[in-house]
Amino acid sequence: MPRCAACSDGSVGYTHPKPGETGPGLGPTLARGPAPTSRTRATSSKESAMPTPTLNERLRYRFDVWMAGGTVALMGLLALATFVFVVILGFITWIVLALARDKTSPDPNEGPFDFMWGSLMRTLDPGTMGGDRGWAFRILMLVVTIGGLVIVASLIGIVSGAFDSRVEQLRKGRSRVLEKDHTLILGWNSKVFSIVQELATANVSRGRSHIVILANRDKVDMEDEIRAATQGLGKTTVTCRTGDPKSLRDLEIGSPHAARSIILLGPADATDPDIDVIKAALALTNSATHADAKYHIVGELTGPDNLDIARLVGGDEAKWVVGPELIGRITVQTCRQSGLSNVYQELLDFERNEIYVTDQPELIGLTYFDAQLAFENSTAIGIVRGETVMMNPDAECVLQAGDRLVVIAEDDSTIKLGRPLVVDPVGMAERVSAPEKPERILVLGTNSALPSMLTELNQYVASGSDATIVTRDEVQNIPQLDRLSVTLQRGDASQRSFLESLHPTSFDHVVVLADPATDPQQADSRTLVTLLQLRDIARHDGQDLNVVTEMLDDANRELAEVTEADDFIISDKIVALALAQISENPVLAEVFDVLFTSKSSEMYLHPVDDYVELHTDINFTALMEAARFRGETAIGFRRAAHARQKSEGYGVNLNPAKTERLSFAEGDEIIVLAEA
Repeated sequence: MPRCAACSDGSVGYTHPKPGETGPGLGPTLARGPAPTSRTRATSSKESAMPTPTLNERLRYRFDVWMAGGTVALMGLLALATFVFVVILGFITWIVLALARDKTSPDPNEGPFDFMWGSLMRTLDPGTMGGDRGWAFRILMLVVTIGGLVIVASLIGIVSGAFDSRVEQLRKGRSRVLEKDHTLILGWNSKVFSIVQELATANVSRGRSHIVILANRDKVDMEDEIRAATQGLGKTTVTCRTGDPKSLRDLEIGSPHAARSIILLGPADATDPDIDVIKAALALTNSATHADAKYHIVGELTGPDNLDIARLVGGDEAKWVVGPELIGRITVQTCRQSGLSNVYQELLDFERNEIYVTDQPELIGLTYFDAQLAFENSTAIGIVRGETVMMNPDAECVLQAGDRLVVIAEDDSTIKLGRPLVVDPVGMAERVSAPEKPERILVLGTNSALPSMLTELNQYVASGSDATIVTRDEVQNIPQLDRLSVTLQRGDASQRSFLESLHPTSFDHVVVLADPATDPQQADSRTLVTLLQLRDIARHDGQDLNVVTEMLDDANRELAEVTEADDFIISDKIVALALAQISENPVLAEVFDVLFTSKSSEMYLHPVDDYVELHTDINFTALMEAARFRGETAIGFRRAAHARQKSEGYGVNLNPAKTERLSFAEGDEIIVLAEA
């Protein structure tokens, strides 16, 4: 047969007919169109190679699909099986008894439907067959009874399985909470326990309150850990739910649209927790249920480099706390002033005095110092004017309409105006400011807070100051500083011989930093060993050391107090306290930003004899007047005799009663807000 030149695949065995031609050997397929291509033939061969499913396979597949339908499908299948079983057995019973014509058997005149009904009753309630008559009927009813046992057992198993499945779903915490005006915590790390404890304390005056935690963890495990780590939650209820805070669908489990405030925490096991926090904020601000009312979000960040993108995502609905920066700033201020960490601890927690923002329209037109004298049980420390927070403003600054006062009080319910106080007429002491001189700081250990700490320290010290940083690893991102020179030295600060070679008593301040990269208990243990070595070296040299220590676990503070370190900074707890405070009042984010930086007024502890005469019977208004004369705001005092007594609050007394009679001794200090 001739080969067609038009065939591209080289196929032979037929000739192309002319249009409409049908000749010998040309089937109808060839007459209708061109020859099949290689792709068509390959497809056809594959289809022909696939085996045709058998009836058994089809039925099994349909059964599997039906079984996947869940509890309702299973019960429907069981009902169908029961119906078929009852119909068949009832019909067989009717036929057998009709053929037997046994007078001792049940009434043979009953129809098939009567026997079907009787079979159904025996199926649903398998009972005794003692009243049955006739062996044929007894045998058939025995079959019905056995079938009924199987059907009822299957029904019980299906219902029990469905109930267990539902309980398991509830255990996993996937149901949506229906609370309103609650605090929603998205994420989970070690700070969640302090946050829950502080919020419960803050909610004491509010009555029954709710905290909802949504995290990608097991619900029961979260509840057990919170129950073990917290105590005295009072009327505060903690509800845990399992879900991904970054998922738009899972977010609705926590009802964020009904929450009073939302706290974002980075997961402890994440490589970059800030990414998770920012994505959760993005999900919140773009959720379908985001109402016209704005969210009140406060989020934790671990890196200042992520702050700009976080602000872009959160907009004016979110406040951000950069943990390392906050710890670094507090560490810097504390290392230069012994006892300041206890002041910050009291201001940040909800146990005694904390910071509030209050409207007092009766004070409009009065000066800031007049406002200070208007409170007996509260202490005014600043003014909020629009979006601006002014801490320690000029004493003659006049309050305008719309201004709010920043005050220190035990509770918002105690912020009440009284009769204007009269300044105690007492002679003020003369204070001579000592000239600045270069300082030497020894930093033992490094962590992510070190760069911001050095930057902040550079704002306080005099030119020519020096910081020696001791680390076991290389230090990255040392900032450019103009007043402070930085010296790096490799070594292990927990080794006695190495510490002695540093001559720690020659430094003005010593800072011991914890390493968050290791286990918190192990890191605190290394810190404890270093403190014991430092204290022994100082005792051996007959010198005193100003030591500030960062710890990770507050439970280790009491044990570490035997080292007589001047200040302890519990980093995780301080960040948690700041988050809890801002979640209750978003204005506090700006207040803390002013207090914890060198750009405005901050906390100082000054010798009280620089303000008033010692051993003189006065009240606190005398200290307020002496501080006003120096452009400062007096907020409390510290007793040197109680500086190491935990039961006495380490000597710190903030917001004292203004008319209480006081007398100060050598070493006592006044706590003021002042410019650097």
